[in-house]
Amino acid sequence: MTAMCDVAFLLLSFFILATQFKPDEALEVVTPKSVSTRQLEGKDIVLVTMDRDGKVYFSIDDNNQDEKEVVIEEVNKMKNLGLTDAEKQAFINRGSFVGVPFSQLKSYLQMSPEQIKNLNHPGIPVTDTLNNELQVWIRATVEAFKGKKMNLMVKGDNEAKYPSFKGIIDAFKKNEQFKFSMVTDPEGVPEGTELARKIEKLGAKATDEQ
Repeated sequence: MTAMCDVAFLLLSFFILATQFKPDEALEVVTPKSVSTRQLEGKDIVLVTMDRDGKVYFSIDDNNQDEKEVVIEEVNKMKNLGLTDAEKQAFINRGSFVGVPFSQLKSYLQMSPEQIKNLNHPGIPVTDTLNNELQVWIRATVEAFKGKKMNLMVKGDNEAKYPSFKGIIDAFKKNEQFKFSMVTDPEGVPEGTELARKIEKLGAKATDEQ
């Protein structure tokens, strides 16, 4: 019995130390409900997020380090931002989104994670047709993913304002990106479909193809 207790505690200690808990989302967004039969793609994700106030944020999956490097180089060149190597590296290494205009990007990339956590992000400007900065981010991203499939997605709050959504779509159109997915909460998924089975097992998110 003593040996069994030792083994049980060793296994318990192993699972506690080895478990990776899901981090809190950096941005809280209540996605709309939908009926869908498709599951969210898990790689090469380029995500544009829109919160309930219409603020727009941009992010690339952390597994795409090479693409992130190309994106920040392209943005720096197109907007003549004068970013240092350390600031570029901060963009590549940082696991969060970008939610500031280009005029604030340099100072944003100099912030510590704690400062960013407490920052009131103004969002990327998209509603002004003459200054839709998301167009630049998407243009740089298209260049970074050239020759490779890019899973372009939009995650919008259920109470998000329409002008911001229109600005996002305009940025996609300007870069000839006519196919993207909307991140939603699955509701009423048809029984027997592949997604229904996956939801039962994993509680997965769903997407509506646009």
